[in-house]
Formats: sequence, C-alpha cells, structure tokens
Amino acid sequence: MNVNEAPNPGNTHCGVVAIIGAPNAGKSTLVNALVGQKVAITSAKAQTTRARMLGIALYGEPEANVQMILVDTPGIFTPKRRMDRAMVSAAWEGADSADAVLLIVDPIKQRRHELIPLLEALEKRPERKILVLNKVDRAKKEPLLALAQEIGGRITFDEIFFISALTGDGVSEMQDALAKLMPEGPWMYPEDQVSNVSERLMATEVTREQLYQQLHDELPYDAAVRPESYEVKPDGSVEVRQQIVISRDSQKPIVLGKGGQRIKAIGEAARAELAEILGVEVHLFLHVKVSEGWSEDKEVFEEMGLDWVK
Repeated sequence: MNVNEAPNPGNTHCGVVAIIGAPNAGKSTLVNALVGQKVAITSAKAQTTRARMLGIALYGEPEANVQMILVDTPGIFTPKRRMDRAMVSAAWEGADSADAVLLIVDPIKQRRHELIPLLEALEKRPERKILVLNKVDRAKKEPLLALAQEIGGRITFDEIFFISALTGDGVSEMQDALAKLMPEGPWMYPEDQVSNVSERLMATEVTREQLYQQLHDELPYDAAVRPESYEVKPDGSVEVRQQIVISRDSQKPIVLGKGGQRIKAIGEAARAELAEILGVEVHLFLHVKVSEGWSEDKEVFEEMGLDWVK
C-alpha cells in the first residue's frame, strides 16, 4: 500500500502497536475490540492465531485523526515443531520497530513457564512497553494486583492497564493512552480498511474458527483450512471452496460427524458469519483431506502468511 493513497488530513498520527503474549491470553479478542469489529478469529483453544495479522483502528473525536496499526501476533511459547518455530518467529517480527509493544497477560491461567522467558526477552527490547492484565471480569482483585506488581518488578513498563477485552472494561482508557503514543504522520491505510487480510484468507480463518468452536478438544491443534477457490458470481454472491486438512484418517469421522452432520454444521455457521462480514450471499463448499505431512508443506506455510523456518 502506497501511503500516498491513504487520506492525510492535517495533523494526522499513525503508528504500530504490537500485541504479544502467551497463547490464549486474549490478543485477538483485544484487536477486535480496538478495531470495533471482527478482524481476527478467537477461540478457547490455545495457539489459534498462526500468522501476523493487522487490525486497523481509527481514533479521535469528532473526526478521527489517529490510525493505529495493531499487529495481532501468534502466542509466544516454547517451539517444538517447524510450524511452532515459524509462529514464534512471526510474533517477534511483529514487535520489531513498533511504536509500542503491548504485553497481554491472562491472570487466571498465567502460563508462567511461557511468561517468564517472555519477560526476559522483552526486557532487552528498545520499544516502549505496556503491560495489560486481561480478563479482569473473571479475576480476583488481590491476586490480580499482586501479579501486576510482580511483573512490573521484573521489567519497567511505561503503562499498566487492567482490562477485559471480552466485555470492554478498561479498553477505552487503554486506547486513549495508545493513541497519544502514535507519532505524527500520514495514515498507512485508507479510512475504510480495517485489516490487511484478504477476503479469501478471511474466509479460511472463519471456517477454522468454527472447527475449533464446534469440535473443542475432539480435534487436535494440527488441522488447517486451505483455500481452493474464491469466485464472485455475476449476481454479486460469492462461491467459496475450501479443504479441511487433517493429519490422520482417524480424525476424519470427527470432522464429518454422523451422516456428515458435523461438517454440515461447521459449513452453515461459517457461511452465515462470512455472509455477515462480506454483506453478500455466500455459497460455501467444504471437503476433508487427510495429509500426514501438511505441517511440513512450504505451500501451506505461504498460504497462512508464515515464513518457512528451518
């Protein structure tokens, strides 16, 4: 995107906020809350976000003059497989040269085995650091304050916020502070753009979200949704064909369900949500493919927006 294509009214500000944390801390939910609409998929399953995705939020009253580029990164954890390494690499790359790095922490699960090394790595970075304790609607006050004091005692944060990305508690106050950190300059994206994700990729992400939501712990983490075709029809509707890729034959009955009822339900829910996002009628066709080595396929990595990491 050429910055000259973006609107540049007087005294505009634009900057990058990288959102990092352990898996399932609420990063994608927070990005959606700041943008004001859904741009990233969410799930109770850890490591849902696989590649860096940008949410684009506007801020200012009565007329927006601040554009915040929100980098929704994969959760940072101890990598074991090639895809794990690619995801962690994508997360740290998302923090490079950001105007602010926002560390979001789940005070309930904490995931200290991942949080402590993350703090150690973050301490050495030059970017402005902000600590966000999420899920305050569910956390008890005294342990929450103790955790904030402990984390703040390990490294210095410019700001500390207590929020619930799900309910919106504390989010507007945090957004006020983030907006003030954005440097003066032209916007990087047009006013009506809310994400860098193509409609084709968004369609696969919506289906993958439904896989996680409907199958819960039945389906292991190693499943993917690959785009086969995305076609706009003459009547304005969209025809989408996708492939659900799994690692083992034993997983196929789980995805299909009895008499094909499960994959039908996944498709119906994904189609309805995608139609709402796009504002047009959607025809979605899904089929399941078993591919034992899909997580070592370079082409799959490229489709997900991940670099091929050795």
